[in-house]
Amino acid sequence: MRLSTKGHYGLKAMFDLAMHYGAEPIPLKLVAERQSLSEHYLEQLIAVLRKAGLVKSIRGAQGGYILARPPAEIKVGDVIRALEGPIAPLDCVSEQEPTLCEKVDYCISRDIWAKVRDSIAEVLDSITLEDMCREAEKAGQCHKSAD
Repeated sequence: MRLSTKGHYGLKAMFDLAMHYGAEPIPLKLVAERQSLSEHYLEQLIAVLRKAGLVKSIRGAQGGYILARPPAEIKVGDVIRALEGPIAPLDCVSEQEPTLCEKVDYCISRDIWAKVRDSIAEVLDSITLEDMCREAEKAGQCHKSAD
């Protein structure tokens, strides 16, 4: 299973919003600059994240984006599923509406792929945005500020 830039960049943007959670709304331009992302592409990703209920947009001169819930309540898996769809190394073991093939009753490798899916989902669902912020602060990679 390979994530696309949607999942990768979307998670970077959500991490940025989490690092500044509780501050004023953050303009996308600032998130794009801090995370070295295309602002245009980020606009597309944020629209999907907003529709999924993970971010809120605030209009006006001091407008921008904020997380819809505290960082401790948003899992990495929530972000990845919103942007990439259900977690599945193959369509036949998709989390939602798996595609069944004619070999479903005797496919020996299907169980392996289901275990891979479950392992990936378990990891993604065990890490919150708050966990990511805590790790970044511990590593000294980022600091909380109102930038």
